[in-house]
Amino acid sequence: QVQLVESGGGLVQPGGSLSLSCTASKSGLVGTIGWYRQAPGKQRELVATISRGGTIDYAASVRGRFTIDGDISESMVFLQMSSLRSEDTAVYYCYIRVFISNKEYWGKGTLVTVSS
Repeated sequence: QVQLVESGGGLVQPGGSLSLSCTASKSGLVGTIGWYRQAPGKQRELVATISRGGTIDYAASVRGRFTIDGDISESMVFLQMSSLRSEDTAVYYCYIRVFISNKEYWGKGTLVTVSS
């Protein structure tokens, strides 16, 4: 079992910035690690992920505004969010797919609210 602990999130004004971080309870097991989000009344969607091989994927809606970074060996991932919009308001979930086993784990989520 792998636990994911998220931190960051909160209330920010439109145009502002916010950072999220996530650490897994075990190191050295990342196949893919990253962030998804779920807005009220919507399905959970990809925000950004980074793979063991260094491949980075961004949702089109956040490309150029969000930056993902991570320490794969330590099973840590960070998300720097800039130029935030009201439509970025959601619960952000840390995600990991374990190397080789492909088991998936989710964090409990952290709320990001973009509002004036």
